[in-house]
Amino acid sequence: MKLISWNVNGLRAVASKDGFGWLDEVKPDFLGLQEIKVKEVDVPSEIYKLGFSDVSVNSAVRAGYSGVMSLSKFPVATLKSQFFNDDEGRVLEHRFGNIVLFNIYFPNGQKDDERLAYKMDFYAKFLAYCNELVREGKDVIFCGDVNTAHREIDLKNPKANSKTSGFLPIERAWIDEVIKHGFIDTFRQIHGDKEDAYSWWSYRFNARAKNVGWRIDYFFISASLKDRLKDAFILSDITGSDHCPVGIEIEI
Repeated sequence: MKLISWNVNGLRAVASKDGFGWLDEVKPDFLGLQEIKVKEVDVPSEIYKLGFSDVSVNSAVRAGYSGVMSLSKFPVATLKSQFFNDDEGRVLEHRFGNIVLFNIYFPNGQKDDERLAYKMDFYAKFLAYCNELVREGKDVIFCGDVNTAHREIDLKNPKANSKTSGFLPIERAWIDEVIKHGFIDTFRQIHGDKEDAYSWWSYRFNARAKNVGWRIDYFFISASLKDRLKDAFILSDITGSDHCPVGIEIEI
């Protein structure tokens, strides 16, 4: 099964540029989109013609902001956030078999201290919920824009960004906690300490052409799924957003 996550930074803009043409070649079984910035009633009609049988949307209350959308070729039971008041449209939770699969647009903490606190509270409540699911015997997968680079090799200029939200010690420490609790960063599991592998680039300073980026989009899996993981990848050639898609292949 091939699962892909992509922060599209505006669903209508990507759809208007035929930004999903690559799906015919990659053929994912599941596609989790973040930052769709659109209400469900305004989702472009062509999205429903991409070959997915199950489509779910969680839009933000605020227009033109945040939002997540999941497209699946297999039936899933879909829930909105079970752990957080989700007026910002950040979480879709899917269940099939023993799997709990999350498509999440994690908060950005760069605006001010209040938003950073919101982000850290979201992080803490989400990890607690995942730990609860594991204790219940569930296999957990979560994907999306985590909005934090974990290690120095996960961004081009770590020293220059050491005091920037997205690479603050407290944010990085949360990913440490995720891993300590048995969740696996699938890209690092497959590729080890591979450098210059990023999923987001600023629109400024020709950053993408120079590959001055950050790896802030992830797939994490619970330890119970480790032996089923077959591949993890970053589709850096796919444009249309300031992020590129990331994905895994896993036996389910």
